Amino acid sequence: MNLLQWIRSILFIIQATVMLPVIGLIYAPWAIVSKRGAYAGCRAYARWAIWTAGWMINLRCEVRGTPPDMAAMVAAKHQSFLDILMIYNALPAAKFIMKNQLRWAPFLGQYATKMQMVFVDRGKRGAAITKMLADVEAGSRDPGQLVIYPQGTRSPPGTVMPYKVGAAVLYEQLDQPCYPVATNAGVFWPRRGLYRRPGVAVVDFLEPIAPGLPRNEFVAQLENVIETRSTELLHETGVAHLYEQD
Repeated sequence: MNLLQWIRSILFIIQATVMLPVIGLIYAPWAIVSKRGAYAGCRAYARWAIWTAGWMINLRCEVRGTPPDMAAMVAAKHQSFLDILMIYNALPAAKFIMKNQLRWAPFLGQYATKMQMVFVDRGKRGAAITKMLADVEAGSRDPGQLVIYPQGTRSPPGTVMPYKVGAAVLYEQLDQPCYPVATNAGVFWPRRGLYRRPGVAVVDFLEPIAPGLPRNEFVAQLENVIETRSTELLHETGVAHLYEQD
């Protein structure tokens, strides 16, 4: 880790933090009256962060595979805030399942509410999903790409955390194709710390899993394809040895 990259990382974090409320305020009048405005504001911030990462910290972001453009479920490996930005920017109508506490976060909560993101309390995810599906059928929500993190939280590169039952329940209820997503974003933009590593961060939209599989078969296939591809992407970075488990 060199001193210049440390300086670049800190400057990048400062400007990215400052620009969040700035962009939020710029788009607020449109976002108040239109869901399109809320989507546009969030996309503007995602693109700003991705663009500035490229020239400020030499971190290029690459989306591989084919993101869905129709109603679908997206089950993604989650390592970093960066993979959220990249997935959101790649999907035309992303709807994230989010912790209920984020509803009250400045700008984020207001924008997420306008975009009809799905807020869930711990232990009550099933009830929230059931209501969301009813809203879609009633026409009060536009169908989109529902993004879920099947492990429930961020997992450091090189680690495999259990896949929870929520993704399988959602897969059964939606009866839609599920697009697994692998990533190595946590190598470059870690969960904690200020250092941002230069390189190429990847989110990879893998071949969709057709609806109708038994629950256990779906979870096994989902875990296998995501973890296998995420490990391959980790090795692409050239620093996989830093994350090898004893």
